[in-house]
Amino acid sequence: MGIAAALGLLSPFPFYYWLWTYPQTWVDLCGKGRDPCTVMAYVSHFLKLIQFLSLFSVSTLTWPPLLYFWPLIAFGQFLNFRVYQLLGESGTYYGVRFGKNIPWVTEFPFGYIRDPQYVGSILSLLACLWCVPFRYILLWTLGYVVMIQVESKEDPTTRAKPPS
Repeated sequence: MGIAAALGLLSPFPFYYWLWTYPQTWVDLCGKGRDPCTVMAYVSHFLKLIQFLSLFSVSTLTWPPLLYFWPLIAFGQFLNFRVYQLLGESGTYYGVRFGKNIPWVTEFPFGYIRDPQYVGSILSLLACLWCVPFRYILLWTLGYVVMIQVESKEDPTTRAKPPS
């Protein structure tokens, strides 16, 4: 396994762990007047680019993709877009941990699929098995599994307070 590709694939997870576990440090770092969710979104998009470049570096692209690619990528991305549509930026990017009031959502896929955004991301990764070695898909998927476990234990007393 290429060490650089593996590190690139895992790069966002320490960041997510830190923000989930110590949200006040992020809110303080962002400071007054900067939305911690928006700043997190920018950093997350940059880290996602690193992940994609890492995955691309170990890919062997052939055309056309295997038939399972289309339903997995379509449903996986549908779940991701639907979660963002329902939760918005603040709900998707840890707003509740940063002290924001995020309304509880019960519309599909919530209430039907546990952790729908992570499930969507994992399905999208599985779709890439036609061109990416399994070990890299597994590594990225394990990062999601770890974050599912981390985020399943939310202590409301550790939520951040807005900067004063």
